[in-house]
Amino acid sequence: MMQTKAKKPVIVIGGPTASGKSATAMDVAREFDGVIINADSMQVYDGLRIVTARPTPEDEAEIPHRLYGVMAPTETCSAGLWEKMCIAEIEKVWADGKLPIVTGGTGLYIKTLVEGISQLPAIPDDIRNTIRERCDRDGVETLYKELQSRDEEMAARLKPRDAQRICRALEVLEATGKSLAVLQREIKPVPTLEADFFTQVIMPPRNILYQRCDQRFDLMIAQGAVDEVARLDEMNLDAKLPVMKALGVPELLKLVRKQSSLEEVRAEAQMQTRRFAKRQCTWFRNQIKRCEIYSAQYSESLRDQIYKKVRQFLLTDRV
Repeated sequence: MMQTKAKKPVIVIGGPTASGKSATAMDVAREFDGVIINADSMQVYDGLRIVTARPTPEDEAEIPHRLYGVMAPTETCSAGLWEKMCIAEIEKVWADGKLPIVTGGTGLYIKTLVEGISQLPAIPDDIRNTIRERCDRDGVETLYKELQSRDEEMAARLKPRDAQRICRALEVLEATGKSLAVLQREIKPVPTLEADFFTQVIMPPRNILYQRCDQRFDLMIAQGAVDEVARLDEMNLDAKLPVMKALGVPELLKLVRKQSSLEEVRAEAQMQTRRFAKRQCTWFRNQIKRCEIYSAQYSESLRDQIYKKVRQFLLTDRV
């Protein structure tokens, strides 16, 4: 009889911004000889350490960190590209005899790694280029109206100014004759990596989370976020690039360009951060199928609770 190969363990720690997931990952890495791998779509870019709340140089020196600041601000990372990079790092960590700890707030990245991503048909370059050129020429509003008339289900899922996803929906429709929503139901995702995942989500009560979100902006300012965004502004990047939409960047650009006062920028940035955290909470509750949710602020007692569950997970036989 052929013996089934045992799956290797991966710890996943998710949660909204300002939830304490980075501190959780650091503690788990210390306790279980782990390596932390980034699952935050903005921390993957270089040049925005403060604004994206990337781990400090001291943290990175103490515990090995991977996939932080590995892409230039001029580049665009996708869930598929991140998954390939993440799997490569996980396999290196296993080869070194250590525990991979994937942590971040980008739910789509985590879902892609743990559950897989639908392998949709390739889109011909001519279709993709034509739709992108139309978006630049006619505006995203025109394409969104077209999507509403041709694919009501996908249009209802998307925001009217989400150019990237609107173009993607039209590309799939044009190339396959089917709605992206239909294809996603028909093509069941399969995880690329054979692993045993233990997913934990840190989700403090809403009032505590919002307070931490508000404090996050003032901490960023004190650490030098204005100068960081000023350097980004000097690069004259395309406004459509992901780094230009990172949490806090649009508001701080107004301050750098003297279009708004610090008080106005603070109020706007704090509101946007709270809204973003709320959307993240909704995603983790509704989209991540198998996870342990801790509805509490990270603390010593919660840390001990997490240690116990991780230890049980690591001692479990896996096939």
